[in-house]
Amino acid sequence: MKATGSTGISGDPARICGIGLEDYIRKVRAFHGYAAPGMILGGFMVDLAVSHIPEGMLFDAICETPKCLPDAIQLLTPCTVGNGWLRILSLGRFALVLYDKKGGEGVRVYVDPSRLAPWPMARDWFLKVGPKEKRDLEELVSILCKMGPGPLGVQSVRVEPGFLRLSRHREFSICSRCGESYPKDDGPVCLGCQGQAPYSPVFPLPGK
Repeated sequence: MKATGSTGISGDPARICGIGLEDYIRKVRAFHGYAAPGMILGGFMVDLAVSHIPEGMLFDAICETPKCLPDAIQLLTPCTVGNGWLRILSLGRFALVLYDKKGGEGVRVYVDPSRLAPWPMARDWFLKVGPKEKRDLEELVSILCKMGPGPLGVQSVRVEPGFLRLSRHREFSICSRCGESYPKDDGPVCLGCQGQAPYSPVFPLPGK
């Protein structure tokens, strides 16, 4: 695996995972709702990570932020929240890891703030300097496209064995309180009935 601490610039910056920039931006708008700068930068991050893992390797993904970057991973790789191949950790860092499903060897791609100096608008956006309302979104997206993978760093990593996704079937039971099915090893009742649901039932139903 050719992961280093270099800038990691490789391939054609005008393409993201084999997709032309304009086509990628169209896909971002359709998937995410608008051309989010985080997804533009995220596209270059996914492209760089994929270029550093062996061809044909079956990989899972870790995303260190819930903001924008997970959608870039889901748009450009087979890893999604729904199939369990993408796990999102709220570590507060705009970074991702692609790693071998079984062995855990992988590559981490992150944004190095020290490399953003040549692009003041991109730096201010990334570090959340100044009011969001005053930013020109179209100009920012254009700058990010020109910037490409320039500010990105790459690290070789090994995912901890306890974190590796294990394929196993969980035994389900019926919750004695709500009557719904849930994983039996969650406890005597489902997590919702243990107080972890962020809502409470309201009757009658809205609109009825």
